[in-house]
Amino acid sequence: MPSGDKGSRKAAYFSRVQQLFDEYPQAFVVTVDNVSAAHLSRVRKLLRQYNALVLMGKNTLMRKAIRDHVESNPKLESVVPLIKGNMGFVLCKGHLKEVLEVLETERVAAPAKAGAIAPVDVFIPAGNTGLEPTQTSFLQALNIATKIARGQIEILKDVHILSVGQKVGSSEAALLQKLNISPFTYGLGVEHVFDEGRVYAPLVLKLTDDDIIQKFMSGVTRVASLSLALSFPTLAAVPHVLINGFKKIAAISLATDYDIEQTKDLKALLSDPEALAKAAAAAAAASSAGAGEAKKEEAKEASDDEESEEGMDFDLFG
Repeated sequence: MPSGDKGSRKAAYFSRVQQLFDEYPQAFVVTVDNVSAAHLSRVRKLLRQYNALVLMGKNTLMRKAIRDHVESNPKLESVVPLIKGNMGFVLCKGHLKEVLEVLETERVAAPAKAGAIAPVDVFIPAGNTGLEPTQTSFLQALNIATKIARGQIEILKDVHILSVGQKVGSSEAALLQKLNISPFTYGLGVEHVFDEGRVYAPLVLKLTDDDIIQKFMSGVTRVASLSLALSFPTLAAVPHVLINGFKKIAAISLATDYDIEQTKDLKALLSDPEALAKAAAAAAAASSAGAGEAKKEEAKEASDDEESEEGMDFDLFG
């Protein structure tokens, strides 16, 4: 190929990459290990409805194109360190959650090949394998307990054959193939989200309003705990300080002749043994009544279950 054609193609690719990153302010950084061309084509078609596209290329070329464009688009500076390994970009204009769902759900089952690294734990379920008894020695070599049932090999209990990160051996690969088990799934793996200069984990997109409120309240609780422990006043600790202060005042009021409105009824009750006994008896009766109602409800449910079972027809010859 003439050097002029190669140079013009490279220049066109640089221009294309820079134009796309100017046009699409958001992107997913994805890994494409073990992804076939057919699968990638299917993902491209699904992403079109969200106005998203897949950008692939040599890392050196993408890195060079983006570095040369950082002066014009400073937000791209955070993208350069992410370009490593077997990767690509899924460029977006909004619809980040929808695009992420497509990338995570569009996966293809694949067999375990010898030499591959297991991305998940792999179990072989107990039960009939469909293998002939002549294969027993093969299973015994992998320390798998078996028996012969109806002329076929049956595995006695679930077998944990591969762990996450373990290298698949030839024996494990052959056994899974014999059992017609494809334990792995492959697709575009989302590593990072680039959003107008910010880079964050894809897990952030899955946070709900309840998750955010829970995390915020957890932070407030920690601030309040530190504030109370260090006797350092903060807004988060104000309710606790007021409640603790009131508890001390109430305790002083109950222990002395000093009266306050909030403890008047309680002091009157404590000073009258008969009224206190009646209040305790009423509380015990209420608790007993609640327990009785719960037992009645359980008995009623059990009775309903028995009637339902009696009404079922198990006549094998009807």
